[in-house]
Amino acid sequence: MADPLIDIDWNEIWKTQMQRNRGAHPAPGRDCARIWDSKKSAQKFWNMSQENKNRVEKTIAGTDINPESRVLDIGAGPGSLAIPFAQKVAHVTAVEPAEGMVSVLREKMTEQEVENISLVQKRWEDVDVKADLQPPYDVVMASFSLGMPDIRRAIEKMMDASNKYVYLYHFAGETHWDRQSRELWPKLHGKEYHPGPKSDVLYNVLYQMGIYPNVRTFRLQHNQRFGSLEKALDALRDQYQIATDEQESIFRDHLGHVLKEENGSLVLPADSIRIKMWWKK
Repeated sequence: MADPLIDIDWNEIWKTQMQRNRGAHPAPGRDCARIWDSKKSAQKFWNMSQENKNRVEKTIAGTDINPESRVLDIGAGPGSLAIPFAQKVAHVTAVEPAEGMVSVLREKMTEQEVENISLVQKRWEDVDVKADLQPPYDVVMASFSLGMPDIRRAIEKMMDASNKYVYLYHFAGETHWDRQSRELWPKLHGKEYHPGPKSDVLYNVLYQMGIYPNVRTFRLQHNQRFGSLEKALDALRDQYQIATDEQESIFRDHLGHVLKEENGSLVLPADSIRIKMWWKK
């Protein structure tokens, strides 16, 4: 008799959940990297990361590196991890597809006089490990950047690029934006919202690959602060894909209920459960 737990193809579960998530968008199939093509959005992402430097420091401190290490940062964004990594190791290769993120990353490299980062402006699924990168790397890192439709293939390429460690950070359970989107999506877009795959699926994909990672779970409180309702609307417009006056009115009303006044600012309370998985090749 077949064992349903063994017979489940967890990579297919990942693919299905990714497809459902992308299909819920107003423009089905929209790539998540497109949100960050705007330099303005990328700069806001950088600013938010600087407000939470403690998390960045903990991430780097929890990575097995030394001054001779070579690091591959997949989905590097504006350099929130790539730049502080580069200040501690010999070399960093940053893979980042979004134009806005790349623009901010280059600016921050110049501002902080960091010269040991090489940049590959591609999606990870389009990267050729031998042709585009400089393997092997002592550390391969993907921090909340696992938007690949075929996660098994993505991990296989990470393993090809690494000669020591792979570190993955991802989400567990319903995030605050999942909760907000579940309520808002039918009102804004006339569709049911479907969250992307979480760490339970990721772990099972790894397990079926014969990879048994170390796992650490932690809660991250990451409230967002805004100077006004208009600034909150402007900051969150792309994330919730607000395009019409009617959608803006719906979202404005929603923000009026969820934003809290605190010390002269409007605060959007947000927390989520995060997972760190890592293993030595």
